[in-house]
Amino acid sequence: MGPPPQGPDDKALQLMKIFLWSPASGWPSMEASTAPEVAPGSTLKVKEASPADADLPQASPQRGAGSPTPQLLPPIEGGSPSPALSFHHSEHPKIWLPRALRQTYIRKAGDTVNLLIPFQGKPKPRAIWTHDGCALDTSRVSVRNGDHDSILFIREAQRADSGRYQLSVQLGRLEATATIDILVIERPGPPQSIKLVDVWGSSAALEWTPPQDTGNAALLGYTVQKADTKSGLWFTVQERCHRTSCTVSNLIVGNSYAFRVFAENQCGLSETAPITADLAHIQKAATVYKTKRFAQRDFSEAPKFTQPLVDCTTVIGYDTQLFCCVRASPKPKIIWLKNKMDIQGNPKYRALTHLGICSLEIRKPGPFDGGIYTCKAVNPLGEASVDCRVDVKAPN
Repeated sequence: MGPPPQGPDDKALQLMKIFLWSPASGWPSMEASTAPEVAPGSTLKVKEASPADADLPQASPQRGAGSPTPQLLPPIEGGSPSPALSFHHSEHPKIWLPRALRQTYIRKAGDTVNLLIPFQGKPKPRAIWTHDGCALDTSRVSVRNGDHDSILFIREAQRADSGRYQLSVQLGRLEATATIDILVIERPGPPQSIKLVDVWGSSAALEWTPPQDTGNAALLGYTVQKADTKSGLWFTVQERCHRTSCTVSNLIVGNSYAFRVFAENQCGLSETAPITADLAHIQKAATVYKTKRFAQRDFSEAPKFTQPLVDCTTVIGYDTQLFCCVRASPKPKIIWLKNKMDIQGNPKYRALTHLGICSLEIRKPGPFDGGIYTCKAVNPLGEASVDCRVDVKAPN
């Protein structure tokens, strides 16, 4: 530092005050309270200074009274520290904020928040955290500061932990700051009410009011569900509905439906949902069935023989049968004749009629039973007849 300067009266100096000139700020004030005071014959070492500050140090001798003119001390040559005035390398404070934290940092309620923020500064700077401009609540938030980073830790985040967190790294008069926006969200509350506005055809109109609590996040929409009274099962009919009203279509005719609405945000659906007080009854349309008139088919017809009698030859003493078929509506009356003489009631003959098949049995015919046999059918619409010849011969 050199020998202490002497005053005009050659009295010994009591103290000397050292000032440093820098290209940025120039000479400080003579009355600056930050200038160090040293006793004559002592050595002053300035640690927190850059080589640029080593150009023009000056000393001001201090006596009992007054402030004499300061004297310039010789500068440091070559930028190397001298025994009297030495300088050490330093780094300005700077925060390296991770890219993911440059936008809003979103966490769900109950999750852990663990943020590691690296910084630089030499010597070790002082790191200070604030929450919305206030000191941190140490009962919920813990901070660990290292030489090159600072960690902010919240074990179970709550919505009250949302806000703007600021990290300030201070080194002397120098300071670097970084801001982190943290948003803690949770499921929204249910819509306040839901109302069935109208029912027509197979559709129903609904309206509801937004929830009071959105879960500290913007709503993504509403989910509408329906359930019929028969099964009681809920089915989703609309998702991410952005309006507070909707129309549900394609409801099954004859069923009754209830509806409910969930609110949804980034965390998910609300835990509960209001249900409509009234049921939507999908009524069946009143239809009147008109029968078509059609003409009744008339099956009436006059007798008609579809299979006539066939001539035959029989042997005396052997029973013989005659057959024919008749069609008529209403059912005709069958009359058998022999040689145009009515033979009904004669025990020698047996006449049968079933499903339009007419038969006549001649029991043990004799020589006089041969002749012309006639079958006659009569109904209100008319009559018809067929005949055949029967020959009786003696056995050989």
